[in-house]
Amino acid sequence: MRITDLLKPESIGIGGAPASKEEAIDELVELMDKGGNVADKAAYAAAVREREAQFSTGLGDGIAIPHAKTAAVSAPGLAAMTVPAGVDYESADGEPATLLFLIAAPEGEANTHLEVLSRLSTLLLGADFCAALRAAKTPAEFRSLVDAEEDKHLAEERAKAAGAAARDAAGYDVLAITACPTGIAHTYMTAEALEKKAAEMGVRIKVETQGSGGAKNVITAQDIAGAKGVIIAADKNIDLARFDGMPVYSCSVTRGINEPEALINIVMNGEAAVYHHAGGSSDAASASVEGEGIGRTIYKNLMNGVSHMLPFVIGGGILTAIAFLIDQPGLGTAAYGSSIPAAALFKTIGNEAFGFMLPILAGYISMSIADRPGLAPGFVGGIFAKVGYDFAYLSTLDTSGLISGGFIAALFAGFAAGYMTLGIERLCDRLPSSLEGIKPMLIYPILGVLAIGVVMLALNPLFALINTALNNFLRGLGTNNIVLLGLVLGGMMSVDMGGPFNKAAYVFGTAALDPASGLGTTGQMMMASVMVGGMVPPLVIALSTTFFKNRWTKTDRNAGIVNYIMGLSFISEGAIPFAAADPGHVLPSCIIGSAVAGALSALFGCTSPAPHGGAWVTPVIGNGLMWLLAALIGSVVGCLIISFWKKPLPPEESGLEK
Repeated sequence: MRITDLLKPESIGIGGAPASKEEAIDELVELMDKGGNVADKAAYAAAVREREAQFSTGLGDGIAIPHAKTAAVSAPGLAAMTVPAGVDYESADGEPATLLFLIAAPEGEANTHLEVLSRLSTLLLGADFCAALRAAKTPAEFRSLVDAEEDKHLAEERAKAAGAAARDAAGYDVLAITACPTGIAHTYMTAEALEKKAAEMGVRIKVETQGSGGAKNVITAQDIAGAKGVIIAADKNIDLARFDGMPVYSCSVTRGINEPEALINIVMNGEAAVYHHAGGSSDAASASVEGEGIGRTIYKNLMNGVSHMLPFVIGGGILTAIAFLIDQPGLGTAAYGSSIPAAALFKTIGNEAFGFMLPILAGYISMSIADRPGLAPGFVGGIFAKVGYDFAYLSTLDTSGLISGGFIAALFAGFAAGYMTLGIERLCDRLPSSLEGIKPMLIYPILGVLAIGVVMLALNPLFALINTALNNFLRGLGTNNIVLLGLVLGGMMSVDMGGPFNKAAYVFGTAALDPASGLGTTGQMMMASVMVGGMVPPLVIALSTTFFKNRWTKTDRNAGIVNYIMGLSFISEGAIPFAAADPGHVLPSCIIGSAVAGALSALFGCTSPAPHGGAWVTPVIGNGLMWLLAALIGSVVGCLIISFWKKPLPPEESGLEK
């Protein structure tokens, strides 16, 4: 379906002059009604206003696209109006809207309005096209301009598809895999950076993304056959068995974002070392891949555990938080959180999910080191770390005196189980080849589980002492010290925005939420500081690009709008493109802003039982309004620092008039 199939001449208004957003909606609805697309005009207008109440559809750059999907619509349709003088449509950039489209979709129509909205948004990225629409003198001219632009867009899409098919037929020069611990922002930003730079260099590249939703654009055997080499830009371990005998270069996702050209040249110039798969542990082999060091290998093993742990922490933590939110009758009682059946439901499920945190962490660290044989010993080590089993328990079988070794014990268990399993595999290499089939199913699990069990029984008392001392220290922090801790944790969230420092602070905060830690309110205060610190970087960029436009290019300003959503959603990575382009100004400003927000959150006594969610979980945040105020103050501080530190751009760079 084409756009003009939905846009009738009688539904186009040229030279409108609404005095307000409300009048603009009324005039657009009237145009839609003239096209015969509305069964109940009043109900449709109400639906459009209800959608606007959620979030303004003013996109900025003088464009607004209100829309509604409702039973009041009889047939899908479009209406359009030019407003030469402009109308205040509460757009994200604060500028008046001069070009408005209204989309109508019936209740039973399968996402017609979303498809049209997507296509329209793509076409309206062209400044010349929008200017031509605003200058149209008649509805017929307006429709012909839309038709011509859509023809151009469809031709480009066909050419792009043909080019992709030709590349598939010809094969690829370079293959790449991107992955980060959370599988959200870094994974796809790295892929985009590599693809964009490869296109500029005339290099054929295929990038497989291993994100939170699974692997996409998967590299096939046919792709591998013709490629010159592989780039692995990942902060967690990747199974490299399929690349045996190929040049492989491994690096962090940060390098993939910042240095895509250098990475592509390493492969194209034949500078990557040939990878030889060891056959036992995928990671043991990948540790020797060029670009890997001992520290980075340890970090990737750790992040493999963290990435698998996060869904349990986030799902269980937020469900537990909901239990406390709805259990108002139990407020102030010992049964708070489970005094009513509904709350008990959420808390039971949440607690059980959260309880897997330490075993999952240890299990997948161990698996990252020793491949599948390391999984069972790692899980067992994590359980021993969680419960705190020691040799004294064996004589009494009394669990009442056991003390969990906590997060530190689970980390140790994961690495110990992994490397002990590798040692067992090496020892078993000397066994007769006739026993090869029973090694993974019998010998490895028995010896691995036994070895880690004995080690944890011996060392758990030490980890219990360390964990108890750390928890006592944190519980004993006075107001000034907890504020200082909040400042440090908040600032760490901005140091590398998703990198090791950010992940260290986040994991520290989530570990503090574990009921086994015994930190209670103190742990929740730490989590609140961590989350508010992570929200600040994108908000700093969003505020600066909105209110200090002459410090940024038009591309920066357009991208900055998205950072409002990313910041409120606790996705720190939204600021990465800006930090990569100008680290000297962006990073210090964001670090200071995050540190201020983290400290204020602690000072205000804010608590977060939820480990993720950003502003969307404010209802479960203790002292939620002050927590949002801390985020706002920190963001404004960072915004002012960067905006006054950066010099204004010349008009030809900023795209703003003198």
